[in-house]
Amino acid sequence: MQAENFNINNLVRPNVAGLKPYSSARDEYQSTGSEMVFLDANENPFQTDVNRYPDPQQRSLRSELSKIKGVDTSTILLGNGSDEVLDLLFRAFCEPGKDNVITLPPTYGMYKVLANINNIENREILLTPDFEPDVAKILKATDEQTKIIFLCSPNNPTGNSFSEENISQILQDFNGLVVIDEAYIDFSAKKSWLLQLEKYPNLVITQTLSKAYGMAGIRLGICYTSEEIIQILNKIKPPYNVNELTQQRALARVIDQEKVNSEVSDILNERKRLFKELDEIKFIEKTYSSDANFILLKVDDATRRYDELISEGIVIRNRTTQPLCENTLRFTVGTKEENEKLIKALKSLKQ
Repeated sequence: MQAENFNINNLVRPNVAGLKPYSSARDEYQSTGSEMVFLDANENPFQTDVNRYPDPQQRSLRSELSKIKGVDTSTILLGNGSDEVLDLLFRAFCEPGKDNVITLPPTYGMYKVLANINNIENREILLTPDFEPDVAKILKATDEQTKIIFLCSPNNPTGNSFSEENISQILQDFNGLVVIDEAYIDFSAKKSWLLQLEKYPNLVITQTLSKAYGMAGIRLGICYTSEEIIQILNKIKPPYNVNELTQQRALARVIDQEKVNSEVSDILNERKRLFKELDEIKFIEKTYSSDANFILLKVDDATRRYDELISEGIVIRNRTTQPLCENTLRFTVGTKEENEKLIKALKSLKQ
C-alpha cells in the first residue's frame, strides 16, 4: 500500500481518537494584552515571575520557530525534550501489546526504551555495513500492526546522514508514520526534511535545542508534522509540559540566530581540524565521516583506549557494545581548547 493512501484516522488509537482533552485555564482564556485580574487558575497572586502558569501552546516560541523554519505554527508541537515528543507518538498511535515499531541499530537508544515502556514490540533491522537503511528488509519486516519507523539522520552514533533515495522510498512505500530524528541536522550540509512536509502526510520530524542551540539543560524538543497529527498529539500532551523558564530561555536563544550560527560554524571548523589531526594517530584504524557534532572512531581496543582517556581526565563514549560498532569510540567536538587536550592525550597514548 502506498503512502499516498495514508489516512491518519486509520492509525490513531481508538481511545485517543475519541478522547476529550483536558482544558486548562490558560486554554480557555488567552491574554489579549489588556490589564486583567486573573482569578481563574487558583494561582498564587503574589509576583515571583513564575507565579502564573505558562502558555500551554507556547505561542511566542512557536511563532518564532515558524519564521526561522518556514513552516506554519499549526505544524509545530513543543515538548519537554525530544524524548517527550517521541513518547507522545507511541502513546497516540501504538496499541500496547498489539502494535510494533521498527528501529535501525546502531541508533539512538531511547526509541527502544520507549517501545519497552509502552509495551510495544520493537523490530530491529540492522543498518547496512556502510550505515544505511536496508530498505528491502525494513519494508519486508512491516505488517498491519507496524505503526512507526524511526530514522535518525544524521544518525547517532555513526554520524552519517541517510541517503535521500532510501528515506524517500520508505516514506512512499510505508503506510504508517516515518519519524526522522534530526537532532543533529544543523551540523549537516544536507537540507532538512522540513521542506518535504507537505509532500509526505506520514512524515514526522523531530528536532531539539539541545545540540546546535546549546540548551540541553532546559529540555526543549520540537515536532514538525501535519496539522492533523499535531492536533492528535495535543490531545494527550500534559497541559503545561513546557515550563515558563524554558519558554523564556528558548525564545531568547532562538531569536539570536546570528550567535547560534557563529557557534555552529566554530564547531564545524573544529570538526574539520580534528579529522586532520586524527589521521596521524596510528591506533585509530578508521574515522567515520560525520554530519553531526561528534566523530566515531574505530580503534585497536576501544575499552583500553576509553580507560586511558578517563585517566587523562577526558570522558568520551565507548560504543563497542552497539551493533556494527565493535571497537569504536565516539567523542563530541568540543571547544578549541578541549579538542587540543583530546588530541594531546590521544597522541600521548602508547601505540
